[in-house]
Amino acid sequence: MDKTELLENRNSKKNIPLASRMSPKSFEDFMGQENIAGDGKLLRRSIEADNLGSMIFFGPSGSGKSALARIIALKTKSHFEEANAVTIGIPDIRKILEAAKARMELYGKKTILMLDEIHHFNRSQQDALLPDVEKGTITLIGITTENPFFYINAAIISRSIVFEFKPLSKDALLKIMESALKDAENGLGKYKVEIKTEAVEHLLLNANGDARRLLNALEIGVVSTSPNEDGVRIFDLSTAEESMQKRAVLYDRSGDAHYDHISAFIKSMRGSDPDATLYWMAKMLSAGEDPRFIARRIIIAASEDVGMADPRALMFAVSALNAVEFIGMPEARIILSQAAVYTASAPKSNSTYLAIDAALNEVKNGKVRNVPNHLKDANLDSKTLGHGIGYKYPHDYAGHFVEQSYWDDPVEFYKPTDEGFEGKISERLRRLRQKKVKK
Repeated sequence: MDKTELLENRNSKKNIPLASRMSPKSFEDFMGQENIAGDGKLLRRSIEADNLGSMIFFGPSGSGKSALARIIALKTKSHFEEANAVTIGIPDIRKILEAAKARMELYGKKTILMLDEIHHFNRSQQDALLPDVEKGTITLIGITTENPFFYINAAIISRSIVFEFKPLSKDALLKIMESALKDAENGLGKYKVEIKTEAVEHLLLNANGDARRLLNALEIGVVSTSPNEDGVRIFDLSTAEESMQKRAVLYDRSGDAHYDHISAFIKSMRGSDPDATLYWMAKMLSAGEDPRFIARRIIIAASEDVGMADPRALMFAVSALNAVEFIGMPEARIILSQAAVYTASAPKSNSTYLAIDAALNEVKNGKVRNVPNHLKDANLDSKTLGHGIGYKYPHDYAGHFVEQSYWDDPVEFYKPTDEGFEGKISERLRRLRQKKVKK
């Protein structure tokens, strides 16, 4: 290699993003995903033994899917082919498969095909891969951010092992950051960097488990910061905010701010202020609060504060939690917004909340009551003990109602309001109670 080639090589490496330069070369450098790549786990054993079958890696961006595939490339004796489903079509696939067949026939060498973003392949493109996957001509490593059970043919799924990658933990991200700051060859070790604690916290929080996002922000922050008179680059919170393009939110999920913000959120829903509700929710989401926690609080408010004034609020809230768990962020914010706005805007009644507390208090401190004989289960003891005898089946009577006693010394726990749908319930119960008084 002459001087010109050496200079071009250095410049090309310089232009490679930090996230690519710091891509792990071995398991010792690979952070996170201990559940699938940890010592002794199936995937790691298979890689180290160079005995791989086809597999699908799926999970969020920056969680290590491609990095682990490239560790496989370095360790395997098979030919390793890398392609992206966005940029290749069926003619390209056929060329790869023909070369793999020739390689197997001439040299007895296997081919591993890493196909990034496999979810972008349509059904016919995926079908083109299937025969050679089935024959073992290629070992497929499909990489996707989408749920493979929705986007990849069932036939390919059935011939592969599916590994789910999780967002990286803060501990894993911190180790990646520290490694990048120390590594003088591939990282930022040639710079003197003093990174403030609050800047580290901001980067780790807003990376959202994405190592690529973290390293991109770290690189732009360090490179764009001018050194002081001592040659040190001060990476503070302001730099972190600019690098992430996200302002820090004062919110400690383990401290008072957590409880204060969720309290403000709940009280805004209870107070029928959808705008304040959205603001407090947006602040919590921006700070990295678990969207499922917010969804659970909406469910509670839908029952405690809306209640029978609009029973649909509880159904919407429960559906929102299911959708949030299924979809995840960032789209989950839309579902949470709908559920929170509905709950905040709905008519309010806490009658059922007060009613159950009153009933519990009666059980604890009031008269002990036994089940009346006519309400007991008649299946076993109707003849010998008279259980169930005298019970009147309401559907046999006009209006599907008949006056009869359901307990001794009745107490009125449920006191419906006239708000929303509960107004209809209130009117019906008033009519029924008047019939009881007349009798």
